[in-house]
Amino acid sequence: MDSEQATSAMLASAVAPEESILIKTEDLWKTYEMGAATVHALSGVSFEIERGEYVAIMGPSGSGKSTLMNLIGCLDTPTRGWYWLNGRLVSELNDDELAFIRNKEIGFVFQTFNLLARATSLHNVELPLIYNGTPPGERIERAREALSMVDLSDRMEHKPSELSGGQRQRVAVARALVNHPSLLLADEPTGNLDSATGEEIMALFERLHQAGNTIVLVTHEHDIAARAHRIIHIRDGKLDRDEQVR
Repeated sequence: MDSEQATSAMLASAVAPEESILIKTEDLWKTYEMGAATVHALSGVSFEIERGEYVAIMGPSGSGKSTLMNLIGCLDTPTRGWYWLNGRLVSELNDDELAFIRNKEIGFVFQTFNLLARATSLHNVELPLIYNGTPPGERIERAREALSMVDLSDRMEHKPSELSGGQRQRVAVARALVNHPSLLLADEPTGNLDSATGEEIMALFERLHQAGNTIVLVTHEHDIAARAHRIIHIRDGKLDRDEQVR
């Protein structure tokens, strides 16, 4: 059997998820060649996340949780195994197709905000819509709506330097929401915030979840993970345990 036939046989054995499942990973591996050594960052991780769930992925440094986040966010591809997002087998897509999925299906919230320093809050939130060709009038309206959702209607013309850390993260959340993504993916979203401001951001995530958004939160902090409704624990590249917390 040649490699193409082997790939076809593997795909035939993969079972697509039911409609209620937004994320499905099956036997997901990520392997790196480090000189003469082979490092398995992920080793056969399988789980499902339903639409509307609020899930934390938790693990210590080096556990593989960041690698898993990169795969879920379509920022990287698995060495082997399958990953479905919103009914599509994204683990088999090329770089251009993955870029399209990232823009259309996923809203990212990063620890470092990743805002353009010289742009207003409104323009920062518009960016994903500029990239996908949304007409100017529509994208301004949608950006205003997203900023209103995070209680920043009065900060639309402010630049990041004129905002507090919490307000900057709210702009980042609005930017993540502006495309109405299937998934809100947050990487250590309170890592650069003091505890009081972090509490405000976590309250915002709870509100967004109650509004119907599917949220996956990646963190190493127990108190942050406990705010989710389910915690997937990763250790040594494997799924250590999967617990419902509320």
